Amino acid sequence: MKVFNRVAAAAAGLCVLFSSAALADTIKVKDITGREVEVNVPVQHVILGEGRQIYFVGALDKAEPFKRVVGWRDDLAKADPETYAAYLAKYPDIAKLPAFGGVKDGTFDIEQAVALKPDVMLMNVDAKTATEEAGYIEKLEKVGIPLVYVDFREKPMENTEPSMRLIGKLFGEEEKAEEFIKFRADSIAKVTDVLAKANPKKPLVFVERAGGYSDDCCMSFGDENFGKMVEFAGGINMAKDIIPGTFGTVNPEQIIASNPDQIIITGGNWEGYVPGGNWVGVGYGADEKEAFRKLENLTKRPAFTDVKAVKEGNVHAIWHQFYNNPYQFVAIQQIAKWLHPDLFKDLDPGATFKELHERFLPLPYKSGYFVSLNVGE
Repeated sequence: MKVFNRVAAAAAGLCVLFSSAALADTIKVKDITGREVEVNVPVQHVILGEGRQIYFVGALDKAEPFKRVVGWRDDLAKADPETYAAYLAKYPDIAKLPAFGGVKDGTFDIEQAVALKPDVMLMNVDAKTATEEAGYIEKLEKVGIPLVYVDFREKPMENTEPSMRLIGKLFGEEEKAEEFIKFRADSIAKVTDVLAKANPKKPLVFVERAGGYSDDCCMSFGDENFGKMVEFAGGINMAKDIIPGTFGTVNPEQIIASNPDQIIITGGNWEGYVPGGNWVGVGYGADEKEAFRKLENLTKRPAFTDVKAVKEGNVHAIWHQFYNNPYQFVAIQQIAKWLHPDLFKDLDPGATFKELHERFLPLPYKSGYFVSLNVGE
């Protein structure tokens, strides 16, 4: 009887092995840069080239967002400490996940990555130049580890949908990816359809990237990212013709001369990077009163002297990390409410974000992502 049990167990094990092999297919995918990459799908072991990639991983696996993750970059705890703390409280084992430095700053440990034997490594496209210069693609290919680029930062309004479809294919979650994409598109349409019908006058908007993070002024966005979100929301991005790429700077004189109607400052809790800094700490469950105080303090800088937006109280802060994840549609809704309050009285970006959490994300929703000096908002 014992012999029979051992034979049965061995047979069962072989069935599982062959079933798993049958479920895994080697396919060619095109990443966001157009590279063709061979990957065994669905992937079981993934390295996240940035910890904040958990934003999209969580959207595709609400129940077990970390089940595929064998390693990740160490940025989430510093860039978005509240979200990291919430994930850590729910999934305490993530404290044991191998963490890496960044490719762009030269602290990424490729030997450590290879030792984890991932099925795929996901990298943001902004790290492409540094990755190529270090020869990481070839080094990983030699040991059978494909590297795939996605993008939610450089051209998020163009690349979010194809990036989500690509990740959905890799994870075997194509249906969930399409459900997310539809929710995103429908949420954006609640803004763009109204604007197309009403055709309102477009206010001039200055978006300051990470205001107060340093004493310098002022980082901003060209014709992409938050700059493009402003246009989707019915505004004119002041820096569009000043900054040739996605990111850049404008000088204080340009802001004063342009005299924007609205100012939007991106912020977050960057205590881990700039302790005691002047940044506006909006984000997951943030203290909105403190964020209001710090936002008001930023308006006292020379760059905002006698600017219309400051005089009329149309200065706002928004969570910086909308610039680097697939949730930009929430930002578009909130910006639209700031720019066109009469048109979007009934639009509730907080409710949209809450629905996103309830339908797709592992964490419960908490407010704190927006604050405005316009008390009517």
